[in-house]
Amino acid sequence: MRTRIVLTVVGLALLAGCATAPKQTRNICAVFDQREGLFTSWQRAAERTEKKYGVPVPILMATMYTESGFQPYARPPRTKLFGFIPWTRPSTAYGYSQALDGTWDHYQSQTGNWTARRTNFTDAIDFIGWYHYQNSVETGIPLNDAYNLYLAYYSGPTGYKRGDWRSNGQLQQTAQKFARMAGTYQQQLQGCD
Repeated sequence: MRTRIVLTVVGLALLAGCATAPKQTRNICAVFDQREGLFTSWQRAAERTEKKYGVPVPILMATMYTESGFQPYARPPRTKLFGFIPWTRPSTAYGYSQALDGTWDHYQSQTGNWTARRTNFTDAIDFIGWYHYQNSVETGIPLNDAYNLYLAYYSGPTGYKRGDWRSNGQLQQTAQKFARMAGTYQQQLQGCD
């Protein structure tokens, strides 16, 4: 009986750890250290995605940092009706990658990964790599060009090619912060154990 209680508590602790964001998110080594588990390793998942799609790990992780802050159940905040009544959300973005419903469905269809979930880190990082790769193919953006990859991630390849982002100063500032974070992650990654 005591063994069963201990196993239940350990199991719940493991599940709870999977459902929350890491506490230290501005250091890629700390993020990986915090999510090196018995059943999953964020570092191994990110490295597999880099190998599969050619998108550098720092860009993959900076995308997740920028989009969701590593929150598995992230959604855009609800709009307010009459300034105070919670109303609809501005988009269907959800999960680690903030993928929209239609884009996620397209990813599942193209990859055959029908069981993928936006709240699963391994699935979300694979989506991010796939989507950056697709954008690179469609727009010609190099896979190491963090700034433009983020603009295309946010605007989609069609919006990027149309230049929708040019009139969006806030998006350009976010892309600059994203590129700086990817650079910081790149430097930190070289010193990880």
